Amino acid sequence: MENNPKKTSTVRCCAAFDGAARIAQGSYLDVALRIKDYGRRNTTASVLVFDDETGAQIDFDLSGSGAEISERLRKQFPSGPQESTRSPGRPKLGVEAREVTLLPRHWEWLAEQPGGASAALRRLVEEALRAGLSDKELMRKLNERAYRFMSAMAGNYPRFEDASRALFANDAVNLKRLISEWPADVREYLLKLWALDENNAARLPSAH
Repeated sequence: MENNPKKTSTVRCCAAFDGAARIAQGSYLDVALRIKDYGRRNTTASVLVFDDETGAQIDFDLSGSGAEISERLRKQFPSGPQESTRSPGRPKLGVEAREVTLLPRHWEWLAEQPGGASAALRRLVEEALRAGLSDKELMRKLNERAYRFMSAMAGNYPRFEDASRALFANDAVNLKRLISEWPADVREYLLKLWALDENNAARLPSAH
């Protein structure tokens, strides 16, 4: 079993917008620190942050030092980008420890992966679960993810209702036409969440 007490979780990423301008994108911690710096220089900014995986709006407490923000994010988002120095023993809430039996070459491979064996195994399981989704299920998840962002950011934009219908109808041509006059940063991030880019990249597999 894994002997290293340090465990690194899968990095969660997000994007931050001030109005229609995307001011930061990357890991939770990177974005939080950039927002804090941005706020010092733009005291009237009204920043919204969206999770890349779900499209949902999230909030950061930016009080205190960078180290305090990092620790707070680690606690608020346990599967986020922070490294935990928790010793082996009682697992965090929601994490279940069980014995895993593998061949030596398997342990050697896992030990070479970023974050160690546990993080690598979790990634493999998540990829397998995602791969098991039917195309229809995956499309539904992409639609819901994109719409969460779209409704929060673009609800007052022209042709929003028509664009929403095109999104759920999986009509990429019509959707791109309907949002063509929306601000570039909003349009590009929406298409990313929908697993489509400006060059008409295929929607499957997911953009993540």
